[in-house]
Amino acid sequence: MASRQHGVVSIRQLLGPLGYSNSAVARALADGRLHRLHTGVYAVGHTSLSLHGRCLAAVLACGPGAVASHASAAWLWGLSSRPPLPPEATGPVPRRGRLPVVIHRARRLEPADRALVDGTPVTAVPRTLLDMAARLRPEPLRRLLERSEELKLFDLPAVDDLLARTRGHHGNGRLGQAVSLYRPPLFTRSGLERHFLGLVREVGLPRPATGFNELGYELDVYWPEYRFAVELEVFETHGTREAFEEDRLRQEDLKLAGIEMIRVTGKRLEREPDEVMRRLVHLLAQRRGGTV
Repeated sequence: MASRQHGVVSIRQLLGPLGYSNSAVARALADGRLHRLHTGVYAVGHTSLSLHGRCLAAVLACGPGAVASHASAAWLWGLSSRPPLPPEATGPVPRRGRLPVVIHRARRLEPADRALVDGTPVTAVPRTLLDMAARLRPEPLRRLLERSEELKLFDLPAVDDLLARTRGHHGNGRLGQAVSLYRPPLFTRSGLERHFLGLVREVGLPRPATGFNELGYELDVYWPEYRFAVELEVFETHGTREAFEEDRLRQEDLKLAGIEMIRVTGKRLEREPDEVMRRLVHLLAQRRGGTV
């Protein structure tokens, strides 16, 4: 059992499935075969525990129903490389007494909020992201989400379900805003182009060319008189490493030829169309050297 549990056992396990008596536990402590870590939690044979062992010991110390959470959960899932010390745990009732553990109270964790990572009860990834959102600034939270996506742990429907039932949680608003970039875009590529051209017309800019060929590259939107192009992007069109590298080379070639290009994503145009147009007007004016 200690081997499966990173070197730690609880008094409940010793007296229950392992069949120890209180006197047997006392003898093991006296002989150095058990080492007390917390009340009712012991290391087996030695106290040189791994971080996994420390996280599990903290969970066991917090009693039935507790799970590793917050920074400990982020580390256990591989979302963060920062050592989770002191360990953090969430349980239905906070333990009394002094423990070298950060304890978070939660009256109820739904089954969907619980998981098991390498033998340690832990908050599921959506709940971990929610808890961390309450303490992280936007940029670190964005990196945490990106890491969860890289590890194929990000599940948008599960996050949305969690957000719907945790409206009072301090991280709810921040996480909801952060995951908005992961929602399907309002526009397809063709729809994005139509919407962009409509906005260009509304602000009174000269009508650009579309699908214009320059240096062997097809430009989505192009003003030849200003030598200025706009690349309209949806995530699906840039999903490979090869496409990523080609895009950078393309932009360099255009720059060398005196053509400036900016990129506008469907998400950005959906979120802030007025700001996109304001900047576009300003950039075109700069290219002309006056007022467009």
